[in-house]
Amino acid sequence: MARPRILVVGAGFAGVECVRRLERRLIPGEADIALVAPFSYQLYLPLLPHVAAGILTPQSVAVSLRRSRRHRTRIVPGGGIGVDPEAKICVIRKITDEIVYEPYDYIVLSPGSITRTFDIPGLLDHARGMKTLAEAAYIRDHVIAQLDLADASHDEAERASRLQFVVVGGGYAGTETAACLQRLTTNAVKRYPRLDPKLIKWHLIDIAPKLMPELGDKLGRSALEMLRARGIEVSLGVSIAEAGPEQVTFTDGRVVPCRTLIWTAGVAASPLVSTFGAETVRGRLAVTPEMRLPGFDGVFALGDAAAVPDLSKGGGAVCPPTAQHASRQGRTLADNLIATLRNQPLKPYVHRDLGLVVDLGGKDAVSKPLGVELHGVPAQAVARGYHWAALRTNVAKVRVMTNWTLNAVAGDDFVRTGFQARNPARLRDFEYTNSYLTPAQVREHTASLHTST
Repeated sequence: MARPRILVVGAGFAGVECVRRLERRLIPGEADIALVAPFSYQLYLPLLPHVAAGILTPQSVAVSLRRSRRHRTRIVPGGGIGVDPEAKICVIRKITDEIVYEPYDYIVLSPGSITRTFDIPGLLDHARGMKTLAEAAYIRDHVIAQLDLADASHDEAERASRLQFVVVGGGYAGTETAACLQRLTTNAVKRYPRLDPKLIKWHLIDIAPKLMPELGDKLGRSALEMLRARGIEVSLGVSIAEAGPEQVTFTDGRVVPCRTLIWTAGVAASPLVSTFGAETVRGRLAVTPEMRLPGFDGVFALGDAAAVPDLSKGGGAVCPPTAQHASRQGRTLADNLIATLRNQPLKPYVHRDLGLVVDLGGKDAVSKPLGVELHGVPAQAVARGYHWAALRTNVAKVRVMTNWTLNAVAGDDFVRTGFQARNPARLRDFEYTNSYLTPAQVREHTASLHTST
């Protein structure tokens, strides 16, 4: 009898935790496991602002998938671009652009999310995101390049546009990105004697009336005061009306000379969730508390791509798309898959949020562990301690701690590597959002496959 085939799509927190638990708990030979991932690493996304600021090296937050001692998962280097639940086939575009078809008995959909965008003139052509390791590395090079080019320029208008930076999105990603990069440019400008530090301006804007409302009013105000004290201009109730190559127009009418627009205004579920016509909740797959997709045999979903009911809150609430929930969902789903194979009852996912941490660089931070509000150095210790403990391997922990220590002792480094220096850097160039198939295209692919066999 053929062994059941388990296909996990996505190597984020949810997918990797699911695979690792399956490897530990499945009896050898009980099932075949395959993981679809464009890169053979798990990205520790919350620390991307540290990579962009040069506090951490890219390798520090890219945790290898091949270090497991019990490694028996086949890694398919590519991305899922469509699912045919009737034929039980996932359509995959490999990193070589070759299209392959992976049959499955059980599929775990954990493709994560993409940067959410809106129909704003010039946004897709001139904004950069902070969702991938490549984007973080690119943004670091780009920001340092603006200092180099401003220093070399004799044109005051060019200098003004190169030394103003706009970050859109007052959530965790945007706030931490603006804070860490502002700290980088503040320290870097000391090495540019021809540049007036007062010319460097960082803008953080968000259409919402509050900064990081999940923190509560008191901590939100503390974070806002820390940012403004450092010279970051925070504008709430404001967004982008138009983006150009050398200026950005705000919805309040201001026109800011700017060649660096970083867009972090929320995320949307991976387009993969719309390729087979399942019910969604605000764009995320509507699943049961056991993370099954109703009406689809052998299909499970979790993480950013699924609206998993939050039973700890009740009232129809769904779990927020955070790493904390994704990791725990991955472990619960692995247990439910094993229970399915062994004809045992499934367990619902239940987890009470442990709190929030926001690292603003240096000694600035705000945290709310288990409801306790902290700011400053104690909050920074909690924030970094939480991230350090959450890293999956000891190698990653050593690398991150070494980088943090070196940065604290030796200060920032301002090396520009030239990453993609002459290539376009649009949002879609990093996230490949144009690669996904429609439900009709998925059926065409799988129909031709069956015809040929």
